[in-house]
Amino acid sequence: MDRRFLTVLGVSLLFALVISSVFYQMTARAGGKAKPEQTDMKDVVLAARPLSVGTTVKPADLKLGKVPAASFPKGAFSKAEEVIDRPVVSNVLIDEPVLEGRLAVRGSGLGLAPIIPVGMRAVTVRVNDVTGISGFVLPGMRVDVLVTGRPPNSDGTVTTTCLQNMLVLSAGTAIQPDARGNAIQAATVTLLASPDQAETLTLANTEGRIQLILRNGSDQTIEKTPGRDLSELYGVRAIHKNPPAEAPRPRPRPQPIAAVIATPPPPPPPPDQIVVIRGTNKTVEVVGVNRPGDK
Repeated sequence: MDRRFLTVLGVSLLFALVISSVFYQMTARAGGKAKPEQTDMKDVVLAARPLSVGTTVKPADLKLGKVPAASFPKGAFSKAEEVIDRPVVSNVLIDEPVLEGRLAVRGSGLGLAPIIPVGMRAVTVRVNDVTGISGFVLPGMRVDVLVTGRPPNSDGTVTTTCLQNMLVLSAGTAIQPDARGNAIQAATVTLLASPDQAETLTLANTEGRIQLILRNGSDQTIEKTPGRDLSELYGVRAIHKNPPAEAPRPRPRPQPIAAVIATPPPPPPPPDQIVVIRGTNKTVEVVGVNRPGDK
């Protein structure tokens, strides 16, 4: 075997050994300095079961979980005592952190009261299968309110839209859909209204017949409708028993009477005459006039 070849092979092996040794030492030093980071964990209050609107939180409804301190949800709680006995105003799912915005103030009431915004009112009206949209009403839907009745000093029935875009708070005693998410058959419907709207709704429910009209929840348009009279339904004009008196028309001013002067008839035309001369005698005879004795 060539001696020069063996020399080159030995140098190459030695050089590879040195490079491997250096790389190993560098890797060992880097691994020795790296230490596992310790993540700080923090307790968070979670829902042990689904919590629906109007529910008052009890200890059995809660459980504690662990989350990284850096990922702690904004508005969450770390102690169950801060949540117990507070009403729920927005649904909370199971294992979801309980947030401040989903709860009402402790002592603000039970059931429906906590979800009524400050300055608003909850007004309940009685409905049937027709006026209540045949039962297709769910809390959270938006409806218009129509009233049908006979206005004062009117002989006809009128239907008009008295309120629009009203939020349904509850149907009957339920403020959530049933377990299957179906509509609720209810004898009453509770609507969220301002104080002025509450007066209008109460008067309409007392003095007339109301009808709830379902609308798209994303439609915020307020339409201006003139209402409909019973006579318009049949395409005829309204006839009043006692029509209003017409305003007196101005009397024409008397014209001056022209004086009439009697004029005598014109005189008859003169008769034709003939002049007769006999010698020295001259006579005049009338032509066309009957003389006595003439026939």
